[in-house]
Amino acid sequence: MKERIIGLINEFVKEYKSEKDTFTDWESPLVAFADAHDPLFLKLKEAVSKTHKLPTEFLRKAETVISYFLPFQEETVMSNVGGKYCSKEWAIAYIETNRLIMDLNNFLAQELSKIGFESRVLPPTHNFNTEKLISDWSHKHVAFIAGLGRLGFHRMLITEKGCCGRLGSLITSAKIEPTKRPNKEFCLYMHNGSCMECVKKCTFGALKEDLYDRHKCYRVCLLNADFHSEVGFADVCGKCACGVPCSFTNPVK
Repeated sequence: MKERIIGLINEFVKEYKSEKDTFTDWESPLVAFADAHDPLFLKLKEAVSKTHKLPTEFLRKAETVISYFLPFQEETVMSNVGGKYCSKEWAIAYIETNRLIMDLNNFLAQELSKIGFESRVLPPTHNFNTEKLISDWSHKHVAFIAGLGRLGFHRMLITEKGCCGRLGSLITSAKIEPTKRPNKEFCLYMHNGSCMECVKKCTFGALKEDLYDRHKCYRVCLLNADFHSEVGFADVCGKCACGVPCSFTNPVK
């Protein structure tokens, strides 16, 4: 079952650009699996956000959470290095990848349904309280639980293919062997304190050595959404992730 799911995800992403005629293209996805009853889901709810739901609160028969990372190509990432606003390429990639995630999740749910399993499709974003900026399902924390990578100092997930891309996840009643979580840091700062490039990249002051201001961060994202309004609602920034050691790889490894 695990290899079948990974194969379906890879093939869907590979064909998506030509089928949908997207501006964006993606590197091969990374896929991981979490036990829906993993104690870390309850810990996330208790310690990080009371509003964060357990997999079984979305799907009563939940057994597995499928988590995946869709890496942007290098050209997209490097287009977003420098400048006040995020690049147009980055804004388009954000919007098109969100659509890809919804289409991929619906496809996976259909395929799983054919063999008798239920699924719960979850949106890629905009499932958060706009005042508190806290979501009921955090794809990055779910990805950490599933073993896709480790959280970096910039509060984003760093995978073996870096942090520049989008995360998606799907809850299913299919029981799939969980992925083993890495037990070493992927962030150079968390590893040995040798890097602070993400802080230098955040010229807005939302990310500092002793502070992360999520509200200031989102205000910057909204400025970008307004600046790139012609391409859709791109409430995104990504400056702290582009042109840094963890953009494309796990720099500790």
